[in-house]
Amino acid sequence: MKIVMIGEAATHSDEIAVVLDEPAEFLKLPVAAADDASYDAQIEGADVLVAMRLQRPAGAAPEVDLLHVPGAGLDRIAFDALREPTVVCNAFEHEIPIAEYVALSMLTHEIRLGELQASFDTERWSDSYRARVPHGELYGKTLGVIGFGRIGQCIASRARAFGMRVIAIDNRARPDKPALPADRLLAPAQIDELYPLCDYIAIACPLNDATRGLIDARALGLMKRDAVLINVSRAPIVDEDALYEALVTRHLGAAFLDVWYRYPIAADDVVPPARHRFEALPNAICTPHSAAWTRGLFERRYAFIGENINRLRRGEALQNVVHGDADALRERLATGTRA
Repeated sequence: MKIVMIGEAATHSDEIAVVLDEPAEFLKLPVAAADDASYDAQIEGADVLVAMRLQRPAGAAPEVDLLHVPGAGLDRIAFDALREPTVVCNAFEHEIPIAEYVALSMLTHEIRLGELQASFDTERWSDSYRARVPHGELYGKTLGVIGFGRIGQCIASRARAFGMRVIAIDNRARPDKPALPADRLLAPAQIDELYPLCDYIAIACPLNDATRGLIDARALGLMKRDAVLINVSRAPIVDEDALYEALVTRHLGAAFLDVWYRYPIAADDVVPPARHRFEALPNAICTPHSAAWTRGLFERRYAFIGENINRLRRGEALQNVVHGDADALRERLATGTRA
């Protein structure tokens, strides 16, 4: 079996290999292979391609049996470029650290541990003790979660453990459907009802045509003036100019931003994360897309991919199929034929 891994994913071949029932041939390609067709001869005919990104003209991607995305987001895959036989699966496991990051963001904003630490003075202990300034607490606050899949539900369950009220936007919301770890579910068409009710809003929905620019100046204007926005999904869901203006004018209390408008693609790319210098604002906390970047994530995620490859070999149903005819793939592999 031939497994091709592109970019950062290629550094995790060992995590896949240790899970496989049988040895495999691994081919590691640089991140440029995701966009550069000159690598296609090396990819063509692979059993499995592991890549977070794949961009080609329509119908021009190399043919592989399984494209496994080592993440949940699919906005960097050009689906119209894929050959008909290719099946696409994605992977999760990042909901745990992302939910912890959101919880940390909210606790940071309320408790302000750094400020408390800075106010401690042994030499003037009596004065620093008497001058204590009350800080906030999450208990009783309302969290809005936009997107209620694995990440959104994981965020909500942790928020409720702090005694927060959770309102979630879910395109499957129905009056007769249980709210899961939320106090209230709203359909996307009801999102304007969510904005003025929330002290915190976490964005956990995918980026697509319906969500690009979803949080614009009008939406920000509906939020509380001290509301806190936490984006752990994709930056373009929030209009960049409108967000910057809301933070500068203090219409928005704060923003925790882990996802960005521009990313380097080639190894030597040097690009700014945004047109505006968000990191210079006192009410913007900026991190380099690292909310989910934990050691535990890699072990869980690539073990899942390895087990899906085992399933492919054994002719069993694949998990997390998001594109393509997996049943037809199993039949082709069983008969030893290619489309």
